[in-house]
Amino acid sequence: MHMNGTLPKRPSAARPPGRRLRRRWLAAASLAACLAAAYSAAAAAGRASASAGTAQVNCAPPGMKQQPCYSPQAYGTAYGVAPLLRRGIDGRGETVAMPELAQTPASQGATDIRKDLAAFDSKFGLPQARLHVTTAIAGSPTPYLANGEELGDAEMVHAFAPGATLDIILVPANAISSPADFAAAITKAIRESAALHTAVLSISASGGEHAITRAETAAMNAALEQARDQHVTVLGSSGDDGAISSHEGPPVQVNMPASDPLVLGVGGTILDASPDGAYLGEMAWNDNTSASGGGYSSLFARPAYQDGLARARATRGVPDVAANADPDGAMAIEYGDGEIRAAIGTSSSTPLWAGVIALADQEAGRHLGFVNPALYAIARGPAYHRAFHDVVTGDNSVLWPTGVFVGYNAGPGWDPVTGLGSPDAQYLVPLLARTDRTGA
Repeated sequence: MHMNGTLPKRPSAARPPGRRLRRRWLAAASLAACLAAAYSAAAAAGRASASAGTAQVNCAPPGMKQQPCYSPQAYGTAYGVAPLLRRGIDGRGETVAMPELAQTPASQGATDIRKDLAAFDSKFGLPQARLHVTTAIAGSPTPYLANGEELGDAEMVHAFAPGATLDIILVPANAISSPADFAAAITKAIRESAALHTAVLSISASGGEHAITRAETAAMNAALEQARDQHVTVLGSSGDDGAISSHEGPPVQVNMPASDPLVLGVGGTILDASPDGAYLGEMAWNDNTSASGGGYSSLFARPAYQDGLARARATRGVPDVAANADPDGAMAIEYGDGEIRAAIGTSSSTPLWAGVIALADQEAGRHLGFVNPALYAIARGPAYHRAFHDVVTGDNSVLWPTGVFVGYNAGPGWDPVTGLGSPDAQYLVPLLARTDRTGA
């Protein structure tokens, strides 16, 4: 499973050869092992190209064509965060928690997150990160060892809410060994975030609904109710495998925990912006074998906040919102010893939105908690096209060895590929901060 989608499940057809690797709990270590040597050779060039705050960065390893990606400053410009940061709305006083796999010295590609965050901050001119690691669940003796998934999550939140505290909630490494272990780990992480009274919980992990039992679903939902009552905003990745959601293959389904109505589900787009971050447009993320997870739940009825939507069905629609997940529109992250990578997949769009929510919490002077009703209320109002970038093109059909699995099309307003769209935070954050706790 990844922090973005994937549970070890029943045997099924393999992915087509050449499928792009995505940062997943399961794949992060092998990705690091395969690319570490190539990326270290590119580190010096990356450091030089990243020195200018809004200059594009080369995230490609040597021997490959240049892969432009954006600095945090340019990314903040594209999604409307920059004006908020300039007036002191930077997430200070808020805590964003992220469940991550505990690492050991034997873990492939594991690095010290403290050093990597410090290098990230130095390279891009960001303030020192406030980092805290919670070991109540995993009990790790090496709490600061991190894989690429954890670094990407933390650095994306830090880029968008540089004043917020980053709270890493470590879960055991066996959280990826079975659907049951996944469900248990996520449920414990949700309960821990509620106990800690964090402002936001950003979950990049996900697994297909068909792999989760009714009892596991009920336990996770109960934990989410507890988080809602403690005014914790919980976000979940919709996954990177389009309409089938799980990289293990069919059936067509959506992912948990994003499909729970108490979670803000986050999908993926392809961002088009100028080198300095001026927003030009977006479309649904799809590279044929990977795409924005999305569709309709087989477990949860349609929540009231989705009533009346043109594409609504009888069950919960996923995702609610989206942001870039594609390498061609990615933000640069620091990954160990000066290496630069592109933040990709819905495990990058999810912490991006977590940072935006932290900004809104600071602006409001309180934890907004369950924000889904408020976001849909804003989208129904006259400010929709200022507060959101409505993504109207693309789809999440995906290619599989057995054929094409037809998904859904993006379109005006909410759709089951990109949700309500991506944020223009300079308008969305003040609007969201002014809503009451019911979203009215």
